[in-house]
Amino acid sequence: MSFASPGLLWLLLLAPLLVALYVWLLRRTRATLYPNLAIVRAAITPGARVRRHVPPMLVLLSLIVLVVAMARPSASVVLPSQFKTIVLAIDTSGSMRATDVEPTRISAAQTAAKAFVQEVPEDVRIGIVEFGATASQVQMPTSNREELAAAVDRFILQRGTATGSGLYASLAMLFPDAGIDLEKLVGGRGQETVTAAGRASRNKPLGAEPEKEPQLAVVPPGSYQSGVIILLSDGRRTTGPDPLEAAKMAADRGVRVYTVGFGTRDGGSVDFGEYSFYLRLDEETLKAVASVTRGEYFHAGTAADLRKVYEELKNKLVMERRSTEVSALFSAAAAVLSVVAGALSVLWFNRLG
Repeated sequence: MSFASPGLLWLLLLAPLLVALYVWLLRRTRATLYPNLAIVRAAITPGARVRRHVPPMLVLLSLIVLVVAMARPSASVVLPSQFKTIVLAIDTSGSMRATDVEPTRISAAQTAAKAFVQEVPEDVRIGIVEFGATASQVQMPTSNREELAAAVDRFILQRGTATGSGLYASLAMLFPDAGIDLEKLVGGRGQETVTAAGRASRNKPLGAEPEKEPQLAVVPPGSYQSGVIILLSDGRRTTGPDPLEAAKMAADRGVRVYTVGFGTRDGGSVDFGEYSFYLRLDEETLKAVASVTRGEYFHAGTAADLRKVYEELKNKLVMERRSTEVSALFSAAAAVLSVVAGALSVLWFNRLG
């Protein structure tokens, strides 16, 4: 637990002084009102002697709790996540034909992705991006699970791995009105997905002044609470923009990127016609992308591992642990203790205090 105003906690040192003052006042009152204390003690039952100290003790506890509330405590608690859009960016490069994950990497990835979209709460929209030599927005964010499953089944493997393009396409999906020019960011050629602003610019009359791209304010990494990106890749970037530059754009917009390295760390061979290539997972880049955006990296070496990763991600994105100020809870507890102290005093002694 942390405190926004820890200096106020010094007031807790007054608690022992209040106890000492209470004991001194109690003895003084007894000496004044009851000169013969032996007779009084004999007349009061043990239960009555204990009960007379309960209300003052509760009042003291309420003051202690109130001081803690004044110090504005924050606690790490598990709360429902605010993420309402999840973008799945999945590698569809030719290396996903590898059979080091049975039956193939792409088949295992499709099965795990479809299970994930079925288990996420219905109020969460999911979008799907595939990236090979280029990146394509296969399915815009939707809550229709049948459409999402059909989109996953439409994956087409390509030669090349443009991890950076996949990230840029995912950001454009999260911020459709931000004017993210995918054609410019990924080099233009072969790019199947462009923003609405990019399409409109090509239809403008000759000589018309180009529209200024919207300038989004830079925010702290990981602070965007409406959407998140999950990126799965099994190899190294072979084409397209630098994924770390794309990660920097995501971080500037506060978007967390959770990365999944899929396949055995030792890699596997893939046949392309007459040629065979040995492929190995690029964990360093995936870890760096996750770190820059305040996300997290996961490794899945088997189909079962990938299902576990998606299950963990589902739990993490649906219920997340956040630091939340709990001053109101302590204030409420202090009020309850005060009310109980007053009620017991009236009930037992027919007086307050």
